[in-house]
Amino acid sequence: MFRLGFFFVAIGAFAQSGNVVGPSAGYVFDPAAQTLRQVRGIAGAATLSDPIDLGMPIIDAAISPRGDAAIVSGIADDSFHLFRLSNGAASEITSIKLGASGVAVFSPTGASAALYRPDGIQVLRGLPDAPEVAFTAQVQTALARPVMGAMPTRTIALGRIAVSDDATALLHSSQGSVEVITAAGSRRLASAPGTAPIAFAPRSHDAAVLIGGKLSVYQDVTGAATRQDFPNMPATVAIGFSSDAGKIAMAAQRAVTVLDRATGATHQASCDCTIGALTGMGAMFRLNDPGDGPVWLLDPADSEPKLVFVPAAVER
Repeated sequence: MFRLGFFFVAIGAFAQSGNVVGPSAGYVFDPAAQTLRQVRGIAGAATLSDPIDLGMPIIDAAISPRGDAAIVSGIADDSFHLFRLSNGAASEITSIKLGASGVAVFSPTGASAALYRPDGIQVLRGLPDAPEVAFTAQVQTALARPVMGAMPTRTIALGRIAVSDDATALLHSSQGSVEVITAAGSRRLASAPGTAPIAFAPRSHDAAVLIGGKLSVYQDVTGAATRQDFPNMPATVAIGFSSDAGKIAMAAQRAVTVLDRATGATHQASCDCTIGALTGMGAMFRLNDPGDGPVWLLDPADSEPKLVFVPAAVER
């Protein structure tokens, strides 16, 4: 039996209809439907909801790990739109005009976010209900939007960013280095060929960087930045801390490796999917977007990582 480690977004009732709202793991972006769907049910028995009406088709979305907010990019404009999510419904809070496309990333718990823009990186705090700009980093960014026929495609950040939960620190991996950025300035944390996978731990300035098969875990990157290295790690597309910060997940194309920080032990789980991300969803990670097949979720909490899937949505 799968351990019930799901994050519960909301339990209540729809005021309009009286239908009971059950437990939910959060929300996912459905590229085919150009909107969001709620993941309803408990681990091993979850389903995707009908498409959520956002009032616009969207091309991309970043969803808060605690499932209460989403920052989406509309197809018809070059803006970020911040939505409050609750009980399977969405209400827009604000929009931020870009002048060009960009990419949004939430912090480990969703208390803050970073907007990777053509003119730099903007950090937001007070999410979701009282958003405000914490600081803006005037750094060189690189964005691309692949062309695939007549279909609009999501914007890709050619660098990697991570933001701390208190909205005071950024990690930026680009052009051969990993930098720590605050409102006071920036400094190099590590040198890296290309762009290295990076992540902040929840509710702290501890961080992880994976370079050339070596995972380096830093304590307080804005301070002494003392480091513990774990060699012989697999090449990965993304890394992320567990919700209690005791483990670090590393996602490759078809497998996930989970490191126990206390013991140094690693365990691997293979996925019958192409892993494209490692996106926090409460106590779990989402490994892919909805598509023709199921959505795969990783639970890193137990001694052995577990994978469960949510069946593909069935259109009515």
